[in-house]
Amino acid sequence: MSWRLALAIISTLMEEAALVAVALWGLPQIGIELPVPGLILLMVVWGGFAVFTYRMGSRALRKKPLIGLPGMVGSRGKVVRQLAPDGIVRIKGELWEAKSAYGNIDTGEKVTVVGHDGLRVVVCETGVGGEKGPGVPS
Repeated sequence: MSWRLALAIISTLMEEAALVAVALWGLPQIGIELPVPGLILLMVVWGGFAVFTYRMGSRALRKKPLIGLPGMVGSRGKVVRQLAPDGIVRIKGELWEAKSAYGNIDTGEKVTVVGHDGLRVVVCETGVGGEKGPGVPS
């Protein structure tokens, strides 16, 4: 178990304990009664929120930062809108305008970035000339 996960579990348990303390002792002091099923529901929702934020945060922290288009060469992605020869690809969860280096590529095909042309990535179908071919701009 990673230290980040252990810290997340401990902090969530502490938040839940504080929530119980406020609901059982603090709210009755000011005349607000919270039924036990309502408290349980609140704790389940709060726990679900904690799990959701932990997973999203962990995913964001694992993602390697990309610096500049030249750093994308070699990255793999998937065609979202057919490349004929221009279209849209998804690379590392981001949508990019793309140009096919070697003819048309259908939607759903896997592609590899072989260069860039301005702010557009140049791709070829994965497994078809995976290296930079002649006439591919960088």
